Amino acid sequence: MSERAPEAVLWDFLRGAMMTKALAIAADLGVAQALSGGPRPVAELAREAGVDTDALQRVLRALASDGVFAEEQPGVFRNSEASERLLGAGWSEFAHLFGGLFYRAVTDLDDAVRTGAPTFAASFGSGFWPWLAAHPSERAIFDAAMAGDKARGAERLATLDWSEGETVVDVGGGNGTLLLELLRRRPGLRGVVLDLPETDRDEEALGPEIEFVEGSFFERVPEGDAYVLSGILHDWDDEEATAILRTIGEAARPGARVLATESVIPPGNEPDGGKWLDLLMLVLAGGRERTERQWRSLLESSGLEPVRIEDGLVEARCP
Repeated sequence: MSERAPEAVLWDFLRGAMMTKALAIAADLGVAQALSGGPRPVAELAREAGVDTDALQRVLRALASDGVFAEEQPGVFRNSEASERLLGAGWSEFAHLFGGLFYRAVTDLDDAVRTGAPTFAASFGSGFWPWLAAHPSERAIFDAAMAGDKARGAERLATLDWSEGETVVDVGGGNGTLLLELLRRRPGLRGVVLDLPETDRDEEALGPEIEFVEGSFFERVPEGDAYVLSGILHDWDDEEATAILRTIGEAARPGARVLATESVIPPGNEPDGGKWLDLLMLVLAGGRERTERQWRSLLESSGLEPVRIEDGLVEARCP
């Protein structure tokens, strides 16, 4: 539990929506990129972005008060350690999503709490995934956000035991970044990325050792020795997640591994980002973050043998 004053804790919740929106505005305006060469007057930033100087100064001042950017002198800003993260892969895209599409979606959380069902379709006119397919610019931003932190997941996967020539199928693998990173660390492997046709990707950049296969993981997956699901199963409820895992089981070679780079919700009251992400999963498509017990139940009901269940990596084996 937090040791901060109760009033300070509540105040963070009350202003949270403004913090999210302000960060998204700065990311969409490319402020971190504009400051990458050093401090600059806000008037210059506003003129280049085509926005009001006073309003932008107020947004940046608020962000700087919590460590995102820094105001060196009145009206002159520079990057901070936190805002420099917006220069890295995925962070600006996540800021855009959380301050835009996700922000709009979670305003219906009260309806989801009443019904226990996702609310995205009622507000946006279609389910989350069909909506993304119909909005290619948002789909490209979503794919870039998902690809942003794949190096860390690939590093974790690379520490596992692998055999030369194994085929690794990245189920719902987006633009293939995770497999590129994994094969860079384990060059003896062969990779297959499975994802929907509308996925934004550069197949030539995947190289000769990685193949992109169009398809739905609810229908069929390629044959493989190992299956990676990076942030996939939390998008779906237990029934649909079970269907995905059973589809994998039907295609997998005997003894194939299933490797889900996902969070495991810890017990107790300690702060955990997965507990908040779980609420977003609820409103978008009825998915969820899972506890150790929920993961074990999901794997066993899908006909898989749990091997390890730890935060960041859930491993199971096919019959």
